[in-house]
Formats: sequence, structure tokens, C-alpha cells
Amino acid sequence: MTPFNYQRASNVDEAVRLGQEPGTMFIGGGTHLLDLMKGGVAAPQRLIDVSKLPPLVTIAELPDGGMRIGAAVLNSDLANHALIRARYPLLAQALLAGASPQLRNMATVGGNLLQRTRCPYFYDTAFEHCNKRRPGSGCDALEGLARSHAVLGTSEACIATHPSDMCVALAALRATVRVRGARGERTIAFADFHRLPGDTPQRDTTLESGELITAVDLPRSPFAQRAHYLKVRDRASYAFALVSVAAALDVADGAVRDAALALGGVAHKPWRVPQAEAMLIGRPLSVASMQAAAEALLQGARPHPHNAFKVELARASVVRALSNAGGLT
Repeated sequence: MTPFNYQRASNVDEAVRLGQEPGTMFIGGGTHLLDLMKGGVAAPQRLIDVSKLPPLVTIAELPDGGMRIGAAVLNSDLANHALIRARYPLLAQALLAGASPQLRNMATVGGNLLQRTRCPYFYDTAFEHCNKRRPGSGCDALEGLARSHAVLGTSEACIATHPSDMCVALAALRATVRVRGARGERTIAFADFHRLPGDTPQRDTTLESGELITAVDLPRSPFAQRAHYLKVRDRASYAFALVSVAAALDVADGAVRDAALALGGVAHKPWRVPQAEAMLIGRPLSVASMQAAAEALLQGARPHPHNAFKVELARASVVRALSNAGGLT
């Protein structure tokens, strides 16, 4: 690990001001960033600690019935919050499916959003060709062992996947990210927060330099009664998803009124396709409608030899997650 300076910000304004200096990064729980630093993947010159700032550690109701989640709220606190469990069970389930209790007790919401893609060729600096670490150097994963890699939204520059469980649920629930920077505050639709790799895979998000995530807003949700987060992985705990599905339904009079659906483990970002949700709306939940939604989600998939199984696994997982959310056998 290279030497760095550490400073705890006294308020959000100070944190944003300090964050404008080159070589500066914000730190919350540090469960991911410190791993990157110890492995030589990240080398900030200064860390600004924002983990204790009062506006960032609160969970509050919004006037429209939604919820505002501070960026420094711990994953464990969010998963066990009474209103989150009651109104957004999909989010609580996704959080509890991720990492381990010890990590959830330290990891923050903002840090979870900023996780780098979990590609072994990115994490191991012995591999020289990684466009995320060294833009323009190539991608060793393209010709390497790519079992865990993406099948959707890939490019010739990168086929890594986004690792978060929480973010898959937030994408399905149509969250909004609030950020503060040198030019003031702005909001980013969750669907636009994470980027596909394209020709610039070194950029995981649409954050501008020096911007600080302050909160995540959840709209009022009709999905409190019917929600299921399904995570398919190699072992029962502490493993990233091969495929995950966030599924939630609003059903009345035997027909689906609204649907929330997103995939994890298959792309550089949580994968949501509104047309897939539309396949379910306005009709009774059935095997045919669930299969149609799965096909819409997976349209354009481009698997590699080692991960072609993910396409069929995702199809089956979507049907299973929707079935569980809808209470079907």
C-alpha cells in the first residue's frame, strides 16, 4: 500500500471542498477501497472520511411516502430498519444476501454503489492487460477464464460484472442517487448511475470528479407484499452472484398492475429493461408472461464459452424469482 494522508471531514461542505483536490478519494467503511489499496489497484494520495457526517447516516421518510437513505448508513442498519423491511422487503433481502454479517456491519450504502467490478484480471496486478486499470492495454478476460463474467452490455474493452446485490434491488425499485459537487447538488436516476464499459471501462459510474454521494432516494413503493431476491452462487454464503434476480409485483384482481425486475451478475451494471416489466403488466401472472419477461431481459446476450450457461440460468432464475414473488408454486 502506498502512503496516503487521512482527514475526517467535519461537514458535507468541507468534504466536497476537500474532495476537489487531485488524488483525493472519499472513504466510508473502507471494506472495498482498502482492499483495492492493499492490492495496488487504487493509490489515492488522500482519503476524506465521511462515515460520521450526520446528514449521511440517517434514514428518513419523504413527504411523498418514499424514503431517503444517507450514503453513510451501514448495510446492516439499512437491512434491519423497520420501515425498509416493511415497505421495501426486496432491498432488505438483497442486502442480507450480500457479503457477510461482519462486512455488512462496516460497509456503507455509498461505498456499495461505488464497488469496482469484481474481475480477477482487474484485481490481480500481475495481469498486465486490463483496460480498467490501464486504459488501452487490452482485456485478458476476453481470452481467459471468463466463467463469472458478463453476458450483457459487454464491449471489446471489458466483460467484467458489477458485484453488488443491493444495487440490483435499487435498480428494480427505480431509486435516485443524490450527489454533491463543486457545482452544487444534482440527482441521477439509478439506471443512469452505473455505466456500460464501451471504450472507457475505467469509468464505472457517471459521477464527476470530486462528487460525493449524499443519499439514495426510494420512491413510494407498491411492492411491499410481493417481493423476492434470488441469488444463485457457487456456495451458500460470502460469494458473488453468478446470476441474481430482483423481482417484485403489485397484483390486484388477479392481474399484475406493476412490476419491478432487474438482473445482477450478468453485466457491468445492474440490468433492468423496462420492456421486460411491461410483458407482465395488465395480465395474470403466468409461465408464458414470466418467460416473455425473461427473454426481453436477456435480448442481445453475448456469452463467452465459459459463461454461456449464464443465459439459461438467468432465464430460469427470472421465472423462479417471479413465481416466488407472485406466490405461485
